[in-house]
Amino acid sequence: MPRRASTTIITIALLSYPTANARSQQPGQTLHEHEAIELADSLSPLISFHPWTPLLIPERHPSLTRLTEDDFIKAANELGVEVATIKAVVQIEAGPSGKGFSEEGVPIINFDFSLFQKFAKRRGIKLSKFKKSNPVVFAPLNRRKYGSTQKAQFARLNSGMEIDSVVALEATFWGMFQIGGFNWKKCGCSSVDEFVELMSTSERDQLELFVRYIISRDLGGYLQAKNWAGFAMRYNGKSYAKRGYHKRLARAYRKFASKNK
Repeated sequence: MPRRASTTIITIALLSYPTANARSQQPGQTLHEHEAIELADSLSPLISFHPWTPLLIPERHPSLTRLTEDDFIKAANELGVEVATIKAVVQIEAGPSGKGFSEEGVPIINFDFSLFQKFAKRRGIKLSKFKKSNPVVFAPLNRRKYGSTQKAQFARLNSGMEIDSVVALEATFWGMFQIGGFNWKKCGCSSVDEFVELMSTSERDQLELFVRYIISRDLGGYLQAKNWAGFAMRYNGKSYAKRGYHKRLARAYRKFASKNK
């Protein structure tokens, strides 16, 4: 579990959409305790609206710390697979950069509107009532308007959370392994909020959630046997073959395996 800072000097880290009261503060700015408390009070609507926001975090900024080879080795041993196998999954899910965060405290995400619709219906929410009040969540991803893909993704997530925070968080894929928020129980978390908080803390936490997920879904055997298709179907969905997921995963594995020889 991530621990909150308890020192008298507290570092503030904000997401890309601060309120008007927050705009005078810059990410990473160090404040004294009384100043941090005042800022936290002014941001209370933001905090309650974005439960994953790491507002008060240790000064070492764990989200900016990349995974080490030892981290990969430990996870690989826990799953009984090769390090190259885990790195291959990272490359397919997070891209060549392999990063779990787009900026400090802000995990890579992918908001899935089709899942949002499905989960909303399951909770008895009529989304048609919100088309005028929350147009962003219904609109296509607008990179030009928000400046980047990730900021556009968060804009849709934020809009969806105004309708129902649980539905929106569960309909989003998180971190370098792109695990759906609806899998929070399979990751050993007590709630989707805990899942998102861990996803927002560090790449190491993201890796640990991946390990828990693989174990709970009993997917380790597919990775051990390099049964890429079997793993892809269960991890990426039934349409994995159309996207060539298993073939890309196999190529990525061969690339990383060759580097270890």
